[in-house]
Amino acid sequence: MGIISWIVLGFIAGAIAKWIMPGRDPGGLVVTVVIGIVGAIVGGAIVGALGGPGVSGVNVASVIVSVIGAVVLLVIYRLVAGNRGYSSRRR
Repeated sequence: MGIISWIVLGFIAGAIAKWIMPGRDPGGLVVTVVIGIVGAIVGGAIVGALGGPGVSGVNVASVIVSVIGAVVLLVIYRLVAGNRGYSSRRR
């Protein structure tokens, strides 16, 4: 896949993942695309390890795999980040 395909797939997967898991995460469009791209890599690795095809282009199967990876990434990010940054506002 070319870089444009990864960006398009990342945008789609990141947007769907943010729709599935709404919340106050930092960043805007760029962070959404990055989460989607990294989610595609994570999802492709998970599905590939389970014997599936992984990510093979901008198609429905790749979007589903990428969304799964992006949601996993968001869950991990929220567990690691927690409420960091909000404690100083509670004074």
